[in-house]
Amino acid sequence: MTAYLTGYLFVLLTGLVAGTLSGIVGTGASILLLPVLIYQFGPQPAVAIMAIAAVFLNVGKATSWWRMVDWRAFAVYSALGVPAVILGARTLLILPPNVVETVIGTFFLCMIPFRRWMRARKLRLGLWQLSLAGGAIGYLSGIALSTGPLSIPAFLAAGLTQGALLSTEAVASLALMTGKVATFQQMGALPPDLIVQGLIVGAASMAGTYIGKWVVLRMSLRAFDQALDVMLLCSGLSLLWAALR
Repeated sequence: MTAYLTGYLFVLLTGLVAGTLSGIVGTGASILLLPVLIYQFGPQPAVAIMAIAAVFLNVGKATSWWRMVDWRAFAVYSALGVPAVILGARTLLILPPNVVETVIGTFFLCMIPFRRWMRARKLRLGLWQLSLAGGAIGYLSGIALSTGPLSIPAFLAAGLTQGALLSTEAVASLALMTGKVATFQQMGALPPDLIVQGLIVGAASMAGTYIGKWVVLRMSLRAFDQALDVMLLCSGLSLLWAALR
């Protein structure tokens, strides 16, 4: 019992730190929190818990920058993103746990070179391209959840920056995660205990987003970008190790 409570306290602390991190640059929460949840609860329950937590997390980010949301970018991104995340969530629920760990771990590792590739080419997306990106990222969100390293560059490439970037990505992610949670609920993958755990972790993450806004102009973006790559590498390798052991 003591070990379980200690583990849960660590999850809550990680949720607060993850929310703060996501509140600063718009991403990183799931990368930091998901491996901890997988260790504590198992692969598929962890993704379900994180989906609920992500709803709260994105509510926090969206309300922090509400007046700067680009609703047109949100609409085109979500048009394909919401149906795609539902399809991805259904795919997730039929996959064996070790496959889930392998997919998420590989996805994290692939994000390191892909983020740098997008940034080096300074890609610019039109609205129809942003819609296609929403569909692809939505499907990956259904399986791997943590697609902030993709969605943030997509909205950056569409011309959004600072508060508009953080708020629009948060509202779009909120729409996707709501669709994912609804799919889990419909398919019986959200028993009451997972809902409660998701609410608790989500509350901690949401509190962190408000801390993140306070420090958003006090952190070097270059330093965080390097830290994000380190987190992707460590999280990806840890999940692949768990899948192969």
